[in-house]
Amino acid sequence: MHELHHFPPPAVLNMTAQEVTQDRLENQPAGDRFKRAGLLLAVIFAVGFVTVVMKIAGGFGSRSEWGYHAAAFAYLLLTAQSAVLVSVALRMVKAHWRRSLARVSEMFAMVGLFNFLVFIPLLWVLPSTENRLSLWFDLPGNSPHIWDTLTMAILVLCGLGLLYFASIPDLATIRDHSEGKKMIRYRRLAMGWEGTPKQWKSLHAGLGVLGGFYFMMLIYAHAMISVDFSMSLVPGWKDAIFPTYHALSGLQAGLATLIVTLFILRRFGGLNTYIEVDQFWALSKILLATCLLWFYFWWAGFFTYWYGRTPAEQGVLQYIMFETYRIPFFSAFVLCFPMPFLILMWNIMRKTDWGPTLAASFVLLGAMFNVVRMYVPAFAIEDPTSHALKVMPVANWPSISDILGFAGVIAGAILVYMLSSRVFPLISLWEVKEGMLLQRIRTFLKTEIRVMGKPE
Repeated sequence: MHELHHFPPPAVLNMTAQEVTQDRLENQPAGDRFKRAGLLLAVIFAVGFVTVVMKIAGGFGSRSEWGYHAAAFAYLLLTAQSAVLVSVALRMVKAHWRRSLARVSEMFAMVGLFNFLVFIPLLWVLPSTENRLSLWFDLPGNSPHIWDTLTMAILVLCGLGLLYFASIPDLATIRDHSEGKKMIRYRRLAMGWEGTPKQWKSLHAGLGVLGGFYFMMLIYAHAMISVDFSMSLVPGWKDAIFPTYHALSGLQAGLATLIVTLFILRRFGGLNTYIEVDQFWALSKILLATCLLWFYFWWAGFFTYWYGRTPAEQGVLQYIMFETYRIPFFSAFVLCFPMPFLILMWNIMRKTDWGPTLAASFVLLGAMFNVVRMYVPAFAIEDPTSHALKVMPVANWPSISDILGFAGVIAGAILVYMLSSRVFPLISLWEVKEGMLLQRIRTFLKTEIRVMGKPE
């Protein structure tokens, strides 16, 4: 086989532990490029925030005006909050190559806190479940308002706890290399961390528990939000596969979010020493699998409705896929399945940093169209109490305020991530230094291989 198809050569960080600490503490993101980007995002967020305030001032009587706000909330759930799961899953399977991307993934927990604020106005827009089909059967009509809020709150708290516990050793490192007010601030954040065996044991146990709860709550949140804020609002839409499809879409979009973030940090954030092609190579294979799974779960849900062909089922297909919202549907289909699949199927593309990033960019754009065709139609239904779509509603295409509001939510999420990087190191120092002790490069025949130690 041609050498372009071979696995990329193993990379080893040729630095000492002290050099890693010094490099990351002296090169925190604070340059002119960082400030200009932050200022631009702040302006876009401010404009979007004004449009949301104007909608709130106008009341919550018209659900259709909040369709794109719901789509923006769902988009952050699919992308940012699902990106945290990558670090959780890879830590569970003890993947060595995830060490330099662990903190990049966990930092999206801060975006989850921002998304919870985006979620709050939707509680006033969501109608009661009385006299309409829903997940809650004979429970009180405000059940989705209570349980969805509780689910999102627990998910956010688990994410923040995961980020904080994983950062404690690094916060202590910053404490030990600082002075004045900065040292006092990080001394409080480090909570007396000294690196004793008991503290390390507690840290690993805590990360395992918090990671497991985050995994569980994220899947639960996908199921609850997809049903209560989308499927149950469309008469005739009863799809048992849809919550799973929504969660799988989140896994795909979360991977894509992380890949694009890693590319930006590698090319423009000065982290090319720590973020190697290894990470893109490994993540791209998982992303390739999720592209196939995306198509499989979509096909499973679609085929059931297409085969049944009752009037209610035909109305749903026409409304959210093939007639009213066919443009966002076909855009999502092409961008989430064939486009990234055709890129990632080649080793030549996967062993670069730009190939997986290109595929991930298509996925992120496709995920945006996907939430639009799932949530905007649901919020455009005036009467969700009927059992079928008697009259096909017209498409709710975005107005200027909808576009500004959506862009403001995305800009706010990116801005929160950037500001969080000023508090938490983007590279998990203790995990990277731990990995340096466990690997060596050895020559085997005519190639070089990485020899790993497994203390577990």
